[in-house]
Amino acid sequence: MSSIPLAAYLLAITPEKLARRDPAALSEFGSLLETFVVGEILKQASWSDDVRGVGHWRTHTGQEVDLVAEAHDGSVVGFEIKAGREVDQKAIRGLLTLREALGERFRAGVFLNTGSDAYPFDDRMYVCPTDPLWQSNGTTGASPG
Repeated sequence: MSSIPLAAYLLAITPEKLARRDPAALSEFGSLLETFVVGEILKQASWSDDVRGVGHWRTHTGQEVDLVAEAHDGSVVGFEIKAGREVDQKAIRGLLTLREALGERFRAGVFLNTGSDAYPFDDRMYVCPTDPLWQSNGTTGASPG
């Protein structure tokens, strides 16, 4: 059993509640997914010799990016995680603000969601589903190799 189903069970997040779009269940699931994805990215970042530091980014006006990784050369990749499938300017605005603030230091923004397609969204901005990040040869689970 993976950590998400166990945590979902403990939080009483059921498939039925999600299917009927129960607001509390959707909110809890979103928080749970974000926590899980950030944890998995942090694990993978720990294997990289290029990652200098990671953190959360937030402006005084409330713009934020869930996870920001800085390389030794000073370049930055931002990650935004959402449980929904739709991607629009509002959903990605934190990454857009970070790109504007960093200029050329901004290497990429990655918007991870529960959709099924990966595609470029804007200059140095990409949308990617969360599922394939931890699947390898038809099996699930994080793997360094």
